[in-house]
Amino acid sequence: MLAADALRLIQSRRSIRRYTPAPLPADALERLLTAASWAPSAHNRQPWRFVVLTALAAKARLAEAMAARLRADRLADGDPPEAVEADAAKSYARVAQAPAVIVAALTLADMDRYPDPRRAQAEYLMAVQSVAMAVQNLLLAAHADGLGACWMCAPLFCPDAVAQALDLPPEWQAQALVTLGYPASAGKPPLRRPLAESVVTVHA
Repeated sequence: MLAADALRLIQSRRSIRRYTPAPLPADALERLLTAASWAPSAHNRQPWRFVVLTALAAKARLAEAMAARLRADRLADGDPPEAVEADAAKSYARVAQAPAVIVAALTLADMDRYPDPRRAQAEYLMAVQSVAMAVQNLLLAAHADGLGACWMCAPLFCPDAVAQALDLPPEWQAQALVTLGYPASAGKPPLRRPLAESVVTVHA
């Protein structure tokens, strides 16, 4: 693939939130996970772990756990109950109705250990960044395969609820989830800042 082809793939990717009911073939999911596993990672420790959900019961269990935490947090903030319920219902539907959901988690089991907080925090962030790069590989592979996908960071707000709903190993920390399916819509064209607003070149 030429660099221009890769750039076109990256620029044409969209966050797709609506899918057809068609299930995803197992080999398609395997291709996406293989792409994810070839992301760069700190020390090449590959701290990512993935949970694949295609069964309605599992997706509904996760969706309900996350929606319940969202509901509790928003009500504690004093938000109007009707707005909270609408937000929780939307969250539930996005997860439960997707043909497939992949939860991305990290583990520090193979990462380096440091006695001081500064280096320990840096090592943790290296694992977080490694998982994020794996998710980006997965999103691009899904787009290249003609699939729709949407990255959601909601598990960061309720990692314990996700862990309990999915019975995750204690050392797995939920970071994000990706909903997947065949697109029911093209998605919205994203806006991007001009490079001049986010790039500084140091010449000397």
